[in-house]
Amino acid sequence: MDRPTRIPLFPLDVVLFPKMPLPLHIFEPRYKVMIRRCLKEKLEFGLVLAASQGAATVGCTAEIMRTVREYPDGRMDILTEGRAVFRLDDLIDEKEYYEGRVEYLADNPFLRDLEKEAKLLEAYSECHALLVGQAWPGVLPEENSILTYRLAAQLPVELETRQMLLEMRSESERRSRLLSWISEFLPKLKESQRVQQLASGNGHGYVN
Repeated sequence: MDRPTRIPLFPLDVVLFPKMPLPLHIFEPRYKVMIRRCLKEKLEFGLVLAASQGAATVGCTAEIMRTVREYPDGRMDILTEGRAVFRLDDLIDEKEYYEGRVEYLADNPFLRDLEKEAKLLEAYSECHALLVGQAWPGVLPEENSILTYRLAAQLPVELETRQMLLEMRSESERRSRLLSWISEFLPKLKESQRVQQLASGNGHGYVN
């Protein structure tokens, strides 16, 4: 589909990935105006990470899937889903909210590495079991090209790393980076849970 090169912008303390859901509560007057326009024109808006040093230059468009709730004062709860990664080339300040002139970024061709994929899925499954307390149901075949996005969206990955993953144009590189992150995170998670189990034991450092 042809996407507009000038889109509304929503700086937020969030990194949105393509095809990942994101519920939003809209309460600022300028963003109420922006979302009403997007609903009326069936327009995606660009979500960019708002950091202390300024907004990121790579973001992801969000499509409004549905309005969950509208309040009498104009606030609303909406459900969005990530669509296209873009680079912000120019910031436009002509309306109540910012707009951006953007260029959409495609991924490089993806060569699947089954061995690396197996390692990533095994590590993620272990994390999931510890975090959620149940087995991970697995990944669907059609999600193969966005596997990293799906996994990272469900892990407590810090914003800086999420942004790094979003900016990478290679799914293979994203998988390597996420596997490295999980490899560092998993021992800390195991130790944290071990300490919690000890703390909930019988007071003598043993777990019944």
